[in-house]
Amino acid sequence: MIKVLIVEDSPVMQQLLIHTINSDPIFMIVGVANDGEEAIEAAARLHPDVIAMDWYMPKLDGQKATRRIMETNPIPIVLVTASMAIKDVMFSFGIMEAGALAIVKKPHSIDHPEYKKDAKELIQTLKTMSEVKLVRRMVRITGKHVPIKFTAEKPLKIDSEIQVVAIGASTGGPLILQKIILGLPKNIPVPLLIVQHISPGFTKGFAEWLGNTTGFSLTVAKHGEYILPGTGYIAPDGFHMGVDSSRKIFLSQHEPENNLRPSVAYLFRTVANVFGSNAIGILLTGMGRDGADELKLMKDKGAVTIAQDKETCIVYGMPNEAVKLGAAMHVLSPEEIVKTIISLTTNHGLQNEK
Repeated sequence: MIKVLIVEDSPVMQQLLIHTINSDPIFMIVGVANDGEEAIEAAARLHPDVIAMDWYMPKLDGQKATRRIMETNPIPIVLVTASMAIKDVMFSFGIMEAGALAIVKKPHSIDHPEYKKDAKELIQTLKTMSEVKLVRRMVRITGKHVPIKFTAEKPLKIDSEIQVVAIGASTGGPLILQKIILGLPKNIPVPLLIVQHISPGFTKGFAEWLGNTTGFSLTVAKHGEYILPGTGYIAPDGFHMGVDSSRKIFLSQHEPENNLRPSVAYLFRTVANVFGSNAIGILLTGMGRDGADELKLMKDKGAVTIAQDKETCIVYGMPNEAVKLGAAMHVLSPEEIVKTIISLTTNHGLQNEK
């Protein structure tokens, strides 16, 4: 059984969440808290496996409650929100900075045509996050520059000019992406192409939050636009993102890959075929294996390939699959990934000797 604590101040939404979560017999609802203060007390007393947390509540909001729980009694927290407004989604990602692992929409009413889809997403997210073992509070990004110490054991070298960096991420990805992008120079001479698995409706707010907190130029990708240095392009909801030989982005609604659209696999494959050895491929924290095979394809085409290390992953799924395949030339922490991108894109290379 997966023990769930619901934190929600609306009685109507409480009943809907109870009904939805109870529809799967693997769950056991151990408590319902009406505000953030009750949530902190209930989390310590009931020891749930996962918490479904609202963000706008009386007494103590979801962000402050999440931070307190993560500091004192770390438990996987899923932010469950109703608002898709950009400013509200941006605030929601602030709760992820406080320690929440994922964000999903509150389900529509039972008679709504979208209810079954909403319920399925909520249930799957709670199941997935309940499996994440938290042993320490995640470090909040402050925006301050921290000197990066490079400690890779393997030498890094470049035989051709890097023209693009392709990044794939899933569970735990937003904060790792934030950390990496915050460490990059704003005038980096290459574009970043990013696929982040995220619930539909949150991508625009995610791009705004990521841009505002890092100062980097980020946008939701548009079909037919040229990729430019110093800019990050995030795959939009419901579309695979690729790039063609003229350096234009193309968006596709081809069948999902690994049950995902956008998929990291689609992006990595097009980057491998178009840029070959002139690319860096990076696979970050996440559940499943999306992008692992295609990171191997990038490596086979001569690209520099990197997987995030186990110690810094929230979920060591996608990177682990890549490592097992021999797809990753280097297995690095976020700090080391930053150092590597800067080194290889500025053509300085690293002089480490074998």
